[in-house]
Amino acid sequence: MIAQTIQLALAPVFVLVAMGNILNLLSSRLGRVVDRARSLQDRHTATKGPDHDEVVAEIRMIDQRIGLITRAIRLMVISGLMVGFTVAVLFLEELAGLNVQRIAAATFLSAIVLLMWALLLFLRETQISAQQLRIPRMYLELDRDL
Repeated sequence: MIAQTIQLALAPVFVLVAMGNILNLLSSRLGRVVDRARSLQDRHTATKGPDHDEVVAEIRMIDQRIGLITRAIRLMVISGLMVGFTVAVLFLEELAGLNVQRIAAATFLSAIVLLMWALLLFLRETQISAQQLRIPRMYLELDRDL
């Protein structure tokens, strides 16, 4: 019976591996965004007028991105803990002879909901990032034929 429990626990463990990869991606993005924020903070005091306004606008977007990424990381970590709890409940059921399948199902479902929520925050962050990276139309010189 313990072999069946191990087999049953493998699916959540694979989800944990995927979550670890997503967490790695999120933490890398957070590092790059924080580096950009520091660079902009250095420029903040050195600029005036329209250039200063552009720096402030970008700092505001960076602040949004940092908030979204950190919330996504928090949700991913809580989701990972719920997956771990699911595995523990599955083993507890087997070892203690308890009928806690509904608890295992609820913890796993909670983990998936948290994972999806984190992915939605990540999607929003990438949308803001893409918006931030858009090239201003004046640089495209669309009135010229090339």
